[in-house]
Amino acid sequence: EPSKALTNYRAGKYNLLLFDVRMPTMSGFDLYQKIKDIDAGATNICFITAFEEYQKEFKEKFPGLEEDDCFIKKPIALVDFVKMVKSKLK
Repeated sequence: EPSKALTNYRAGKYNLLLFDVRMPTMSGFDLYQKIKDIDAGATNICFITAFEEYQKEFKEKFPGLEEDDCFIKKPIALVDFVKMVKSKLK
């Protein structure tokens, strides 16, 4: 639930944020924007989606973020997902 994630978010506590793009009540993009308003230092982010059309929206909303590093396309093998997460945490 995005609103619970926003309510429970604590600045400086997390090393990586993973958001599905399509969630109830608010998109992952909107949730990330709200978290950035609370914590400008929240930079390690990955968006997860099965829908190709969100790539264009991603590029428009976050021009400074690299799609390959921050946009995970479902389905994804667990081993590949773990590799991506580990690379973001280094």
